[in-house]
Amino acid sequence: MNEKYLEDFAAGQIYGSGCITVEEDRIKTFAAEFDPQPFHLDEDSARRSIFGGLAASGWHTAALTMRLLVESDFKPAGGIIGAGFDEFRWPLPVRPGDQLHVESEVLDVRPSKSRPHQGLVKVRTTTKNQKGDAVQVSVGNLVVPRRPA
Repeated sequence: MNEKYLEDFAAGQIYGSGCITVEEDRIKTFAAEFDPQPFHLDEDSARRSIFGGLAASGWHTAALTMRLLVESDFKPAGGIIGAGFDEFRWPLPVRPGDQLHVESEVLDVRPSKSRPHQGLVKVRTTTKNQKGDAVQVSVGNLVVPRRPA
């Protein structure tokens, strides 16, 4: 599995993921349960909206990003455990048929002063479509254990 401890991370490291295709029926199913706005559910309503066509919920994009991240080569020991975000945005909508992948860049690594067995890794995660356009950008802080003695 190649889990990495805090000491294995350094600013500038970049990790990638595989791809996932966003399917129209999954956009609508997710939206029906979690974000039932017309531009996520109905093509005609979506065409008349600011999006100009059916668009995935940002929260659906976030969920897909999480899946891609978990399946990527970014493997902190103990899992991807978030302590919060400094930035979270959706610069472009995700459309049916888009193929998404994730690029994660380590921005900072900091041992904890109050919890010597762990630290924080600050990561910029950019979800891109098949054209290479960013559809989601987040900067998150992850709790990562230090290597056991």
